[in-house]
Amino acid sequence: MQGQFLIIGSTIIVALTIVIIILHIIRRMEARFYKNKLKELEVQRNQVASTPVLLELSKVEPIIKNDKMEEKYTEWHDRFDYIRDKRLTVIDDMLIDLDVYVEKKDYKSCGYRIAKTEIEIYKVREAAEHLLEQIKDITLSEEKYRSIVIKLKSKYRALNREFHEHRELYGFMQESVEMQLENIEKRFLDFEKVMEVNDYNEVVHICKALDNMIDHMEILIKELPDVLLMSQTVIPNRMREVEANYHDMVEKGFVLDYLNIEYNIDESRKNIERILDKVRMINLEGCMFDLKTMLEYYDSLFIDFEKERLSRKLYEEVSTDFAKRLDKTNNLVKDVYEQLDDIKKMYDLKDEDIEVIHEVNKILVVINDDYKKMIQKEETKSCPYSMLSEEVENLTNRLVTMENDFDCALKSLGNMYDDELRAREQLDEIQGFLKNCKAKIRSYKLPVVTDNYFVQLHEANEAILEVIRELERKPIVIKTLNTRVDTARDLVLKLYNTTNEMVRNAELAETVMVYINRYRSTYQEVNESICDAESRFYKGDYRGSLEISVKAMSFVDENIYRKLRGLYEK
Repeated sequence: MQGQFLIIGSTIIVALTIVIIILHIIRRMEARFYKNKLKELEVQRNQVASTPVLLELSKVEPIIKNDKMEEKYTEWHDRFDYIRDKRLTVIDDMLIDLDVYVEKKDYKSCGYRIAKTEIEIYKVREAAEHLLEQIKDITLSEEKYRSIVIKLKSKYRALNREFHEHRELYGFMQESVEMQLENIEKRFLDFEKVMEVNDYNEVVHICKALDNMIDHMEILIKELPDVLLMSQTVIPNRMREVEANYHDMVEKGFVLDYLNIEYNIDESRKNIERILDKVRMINLEGCMFDLKTMLEYYDSLFIDFEKERLSRKLYEEVSTDFAKRLDKTNNLVKDVYEQLDDIKKMYDLKDEDIEVIHEVNKILVVINDDYKKMIQKEETKSCPYSMLSEEVENLTNRLVTMENDFDCALKSLGNMYDDELRAREQLDEIQGFLKNCKAKIRSYKLPVVTDNYFVQLHEANEAILEVIRELERKPIVIKTLNTRVDTARDLVLKLYNTTNEMVRNAELAETVMVYINRYRSTYQEVNESICDAESRFYKGDYRGSLEISVKAMSFVDENIYRKLRGLYEK
């Protein structure tokens, strides 16, 4: 138990010792912080006290040559004495009090007093630096303003030289420009006078005035020749050219009222007079912009003139072609309308086919009306050619669209007519095939003609009669006619193939039987085959007769058999 108490007691003693050491360290660090802060404030105070105001004031004394300067010098001296004797003394007292509180280790009071001292030092430093700047403005004024004036004189000499080298370009404004240059020279003389008496307040105003005058003179020297050239020569010449072109084109029949040229020329003359009045007052503000705007306007008029010339040429070409095309289309539509009743009677037309033609005619009527109005505008000279050109181009596009629609309608009618012609031509071809079939049957005297041939012949004749009936029917239904023609052609071709096959088989069978007949007495198999082939031949089975005859040859000569077999299969 006693051992536990000893351990606890030792721990408490160690902890207290550590706490005491830590607090001691903190107090020492805090004391060191405030002492360092105090030293820093003393340094700042000494920096303020060492501001070189007296040095600069000593530079002012030699240049005091008027009452204003002496008054300023006295004022600056008094302000510095006040800073040095009053405000710095207050800061010294505040630093002494702060040192006492640091020695007493009253750090709570130190924080507030440090902040107050810093503020006071800041205010005094600002006042001293401001005073120093004001004094330097005077001590450095001569050097500064001399440098400024040297640059201005260099700029002025360049402008003066530019003016005298190109004096003739300034026309009636030569004397005015010279007067402005003389005024600038007088201001340079005024600068020298005020610099002699060190009147730096007036120097500032003179330098500003010189800077403004030379900037204005720079603009004047640079822009005035161009302004005079444009207002007295370039634009007036351009106006005369425009006026001459305008009257020439009007005499040739061009409509140019929409350009308001005569009114704009009068306004331009007034504007030029206003600009010249401003120039006489040495005021070039906005002059160059106004002149460039006028020049661009007159340049654009030449583009408008050329556009009208090209538009007239284009209009005359296009309108002539359009008139021919419109007349041709009118005649074509008129012819179709005159034949429309006959076409209706001839063909079974759909309602939409007729409606398309009516719609096309309505559009054509509107196009004709618009074309008449356009011609009237041309005759009365109430519209420029640029607008007429656009209008005839628009009419042409509308007419082309209408013609395309009309062509589609005519194509439908044309297809019906072509189908009818094609049907009649095919009917002649079909009838020719039928005659060939009959002639071929008659040319080869077959012992028997099969029923199959007569059935196909009857069907072919009936199909041809159906085609003839469809062609004679009014109106003609083209779809039905085409179906009838296709059917008749298929049936006649079928009959033609049947006839050719029957005749070919009969001819070959008869030829083979005649050839092999010589071997009947030699070969029993040949004799039997020939008998069977002849029996089939006279019954009308020509294909069977041919197959048996060809087969019989295999008993006599295998090579001949193969040749006949190939011929038969071919």
